[in-house]
Amino acid sequence: MKGYNVAVVGATGLVGQECIKVLEQRKFPVESISLLASDRSAGKKVYFNHKEVEVKETSHEAFEGVEIAFFAVDSPISKHFAPLAVHSGAVVIDKSNAFRSDPAVPLVVPEVNPEDIRWHKGIIASPNCSTIQMVVALSPLHKINPIKRIVVDTYQSVSGTGSAAIEELTTQAKQVLNGQGTAPHVYHHQIAFNILPEIDVFLDNGYSKEEWKMVEETRKIMHANEIAISATCARVPVFIGHSEAVNLEFTHAMPVEDVRRILSQSPGIKVLDDPVISLYPQAWSAAGTDEVFVGRIRQDASHPRGIVMWVVSDNLRKGAALNAIQIAEEIIRRDWLKPVRGEG
Repeated sequence: MKGYNVAVVGATGLVGQECIKVLEQRKFPVESISLLASDRSAGKKVYFNHKEVEVKETSHEAFEGVEIAFFAVDSPISKHFAPLAVHSGAVVIDKSNAFRSDPAVPLVVPEVNPEDIRWHKGIIASPNCSTIQMVVALSPLHKINPIKRIVVDTYQSVSGTGSAAIEELTTQAKQVLNGQGTAPHVYHHQIAFNILPEIDVFLDNGYSKEEWKMVEETRKIMHANEIAISATCARVPVFIGHSEAVNLEFTHAMPVEDVRRILSQSPGIKVLDDPVISLYPQAWSAAGTDEVFVGRIRQDASHPRGIVMWVVSDNLRKGAALNAIQIAEEIIRRDWLKPVRGEG
């Protein structure tokens, strides 16, 4: 198989490190790899495939010869450097929010809408972590019985904020257990032994930006602008793994047995659903895995066409690094490195 010149931008961050790990584990066809980060991280050494690679500062020149670039950085950095990488000849797969709402940029989850990749113009966006796991679980059902309404509550781990948040949760937990006071820095309030119903900034409509991302991204990925969606996103004192309580209203009534069967046969999903033995998805056991786990599947007691379920996934892995690499694998498999003209 042909090897590709690959770059990872944000290589020293949590998602960048996970990206490097997944590239190794999935034996992605890498001919050469460039690990890029800020000037503060330049010069650090990172191992890839048992070889030491020096991290370099992100610059226009750093993308010369790069064919596939994974961006795991904040939106302002993506907005600046992604077009430069494309101009140098690379296809950019971006994990930030910089391009997700751009109608000219495909927003892709490979299990759901891989065909959208073919009309890329050099940049492909990977969705928000909480959106990814939800659409993986809902898309197989929506194709058979169109979803009319989604109400989702998320319980998101601190790793979604970054390494500083992990350190803050660790420090605060020790302080609380030792009877000491805490001084929050990453979040507005103490996160240890607490739940914060605030992720990203609040908008004028009362929703947070994170909640509104789930609304807009779900509709774009599933090509379903007609679905009514309401989300409430909360940060919880968990290190890795996002959990979601999802309430669905379908066009037609759907037996629980059919939901379990469809999801069990769908790619990227693992059903863990046996209340008798307390078998259901949990964040701690999802950490380090590739699947989206679904359980607590039951009829909605308040609506005849309703189904309720519990969805869990590793937000750093499937919610970020793995999804981006699966997009790249799909590009290679379908020979879509160059855009297919006349599409989109």
